[in-house]
Amino acid sequence: MRKLAIGMATLAVTAAAGFYAWRAYSGPPAPPPQVSVGEKVADFSLPDTQGQPHSLASLRGNAGTLLIFISTRCPVSNNYNERMEALHRDYSARGIRVVGINPNRTEPVEEVRRHAQEKGLTFTILKDEGNRIADYFGASVTPEAYLLDTEDVLRYHGRLDADQHEPALNANELRSALDTFLGGGVLAETGKKAFGCTIKRVGG
Repeated sequence: MRKLAIGMATLAVTAAAGFYAWRAYSGPPAPPPQVSVGEKVADFSLPDTQGQPHSLASLRGNAGTLLIFISTRCPVSNNYNERMEALHRDYSARGIRVVGINPNRTEPVEEVRRHAQEKGLTFTILKDEGNRIADYFGASVTPEAYLLDTEDVLRYHGRLDADQHEPALNANELRSALDTFLGGGVLAETGKKAFGCTIKRVGG
């Protein structure tokens, strides 16, 4: 039993070390954002996991667009897979288009495609080679969310919710913001600071 306990403890320490090492391996930090809440987002084009290009304008939902920077390897982003898919399922019917963007240089497009299939992610996922769109938004971690209205004006930026492990107990901050937005209410300038794994940018 003692050997088993030591083995389990060693495994836990090794896994934790790997997790924090992956988070720390980030390359350059996020640059200052080129767009702020209340400003219009410039149109851009990125390929999906099949290589098909999509402009921001072509992805716009009838009520708005929710962009989420995501990762295949980040444990925090992966803890939100089901919640992100639920956002797509619940809000696409209300006119919000959910779009994932993978900006990590360490995660090739083939991996992004396979990850989406394995995790059951059915919303559009784009590959941000060179992290130029992440740089434009000043995104720093995965997951990190940006809500645009039908004129592509940035209306909300923040985390998805308060706790990656307890979806039933947290504040559902992004859902509350979406409901307020769809109801015509006034949103706070931004949500609370996103948390997760640092984006693995080029140049590091």
